[in-house]
Amino acid sequence: IQSAGRIAYWAYKHEIKTFLLACTVLLDINKCLEDFGWCIDISILKMFIIIFFSHFLSRYCFVFALGYLTVCQITRVYIFDYGQYSADFSGPMMIITQKITSLAFEIHDGMFRKNEDLTPSQRCLAVRRMPSLLEYLSYNCNFMGILAGPLCSYKDYITFIEGRSYQLQQSEANGKEDTKYEQTDPSPNIAVAQKLLICGLSLLFHMTITKTLPVEYNIDDNFRATASWPVRFFYLYVSLMAARPKYYFAWTLADAINNAAGFGFRGYDKNGVTRWDLISNLRIQQIEFSTSFKMFLDNWNIQTALWLKRVCYERATFSPTIQTFILSAIWHGVYPGYYLTFLTGVLMTLAARAIRNNIRHYFIESPAVKLCYDIVTWMTTQAAISYTVVPFVLLSVKPSFTFYSSCYFCLHIASILVLLVFPLKRTQKGSKKNESVQPVWSRKLEEERLLQKNNYSTTNNRFSQKEEITCRYQALKQ
Repeated sequence: IQSAGRIAYWAYKHEIKTFLLACTVLLDINKCLEDFGWCIDISILKMFIIIFFSHFLSRYCFVFALGYLTVCQITRVYIFDYGQYSADFSGPMMIITQKITSLAFEIHDGMFRKNEDLTPSQRCLAVRRMPSLLEYLSYNCNFMGILAGPLCSYKDYITFIEGRSYQLQQSEANGKEDTKYEQTDPSPNIAVAQKLLICGLSLLFHMTITKTLPVEYNIDDNFRATASWPVRFFYLYVSLMAARPKYYFAWTLADAINNAAGFGFRGYDKNGVTRWDLISNLRIQQIEFSTSFKMFLDNWNIQTALWLKRVCYERATFSPTIQTFILSAIWHGVYPGYYLTFLTGVLMTLAARAIRNNIRHYFIESPAVKLCYDIVTWMTTQAAISYTVVPFVLLSVKPSFTFYSSCYFCLHIASILVLLVFPLKRTQKGSKKNESVQPVWSRKLEEERLLQKNNYSTTNNRFSQKEEITCRYQALKQ
């Protein structure tokens, strides 16, 4: 795959990009039709419709794409294989839906909104020229991300295809003059090897440990009747922790595939070390040692969180947090457990934010006190996360309510009490005063500035070269 990526770069340099793109698109579409049948076929038709009408139908595009995905998921769940995790058309459909809706809003932002009305992230991602049909199909159907993603912005992908992802803009230390240089062909070998090692360990853990710690045991009648509360919560934590490696495996492998093809390069740090985390989807260490609900969500399924922020949170006119969680549930599928998890997640997020904003500052003065605070918040966060995601794993209503009722809905009640006792600071979009207290999804603004080092293409004719250099340098310096 790495060799194929290098050949693609060489081909672009020799001005046969169009031919290369066409061949790639045809092969990928043919493969998708063979593997996933009519659902991908109709999805491609949907792409044709959206690309020609996105200039005035970005919101209708969003509703249509999400509605069609929901119809496909209903068909899969209630007609074919309820409760079975199988490799079928719904996975690629979820990724394509993210790409279609993201690009529709990026085109709308770049061509039909005033620059001053955009947020910084929207301004950087805005597409200023309608993509050609070939570019559009290549972005949606490229072989690297058609099955498991992860989602990438249109600008990142076009930058990679045009061979500009290895080009680094950097300012001199005195800031008076910008210099431009090109690091040719940075090797992804080390990054790919590290990610494949993580994949191997995650798969081994899943094949051995996960099966011995089933989540379903949390609702076993004998276990609930005989185990003490500490034992039950400890098993809840370890069983949900053991359920995560399969996601680590899938997302890390998808990231490694993109890196092996040359995609995912984010530049060099100040020491000249290459970074291959442009489209990484998770940070395992931060996930396992999260000290807040917010920190966990910021590092889990990162690209989907960014998508939710871009298409929903930033554009919602009321209750953006609630709307974002509901959209996440709809996108994930039609199992009732998904909705129970994300509605519970709304309570947990708001309660955690209220506690953090009202009491955290009392515990950060002394290092010893802060350490104790971090330990307590880590334990609380892991318990809250495990409690919240049980329905996501169990899928159905009855076992989910069996679990929650066996816990007397304790964390639901605690979250409601917290919201009644502690004042919740309201955030106003566009207000710089409240940037530090923005919700989970809004924090992605800073994260995007870090991740989007290569988010600039030749389609952005309104930005000057100097502005691009400044923005890239600031992102790299962070």
